Amino acid sequence: MDKHNKLYIAYGSNLNLAQMADRCPTARVIGSGEMKGWRLLFRGSRTGAVATVEPEKGSSVPVLVWEITSADEAALDRYEGWPFLYRKETVRVQMNGKTVKAMVYIMNEGRPPGQPGCYYYSVILDGYKEAGFDLDILRRAATESVEMEEAR
Repeated sequence: MDKHNKLYIAYGSNLNLAQMADRCPTARVIGSGEMKGWRLLFRGSRTGAVATVEPEKGSSVPVLVWEITSADEAALDRYEGWPFLYRKETVRVQMNGKTVKAMVYIMNEGRPPGQPGCYYYSVILDGYKEAGFDLDILRRAATESVEMEEAR
């Protein structure tokens, strides 16, 4: 890895290879992994919620780990609404039998749970299929987010 590049964890729409190739043409997948102790949820608005991860013991979220340049990161910052919608954190992820540290976007607090829009969900679903991830994790995240929103 180039010393000026960094590792980035994707768990939502940036799992979609075509979308990432368009947005960050110099980014490259270096492997898949797992964020242990985290769960996937959708937050933001009632019917247009977007993906985030939140700490939860016993849960895990499948991820792709990308090597990105500073130009890729700037493009991701714009897409993710950093620093207003998402913040950046460095977390540990299990990848290829070892633990690596990488940057991840996590939604800022205060956004209600909700249902993702059909198109947005389909972009993530395509990414899950391309990566060979368990589709039940994505389905459960959408269902739980809607249930949380309805319980409010």
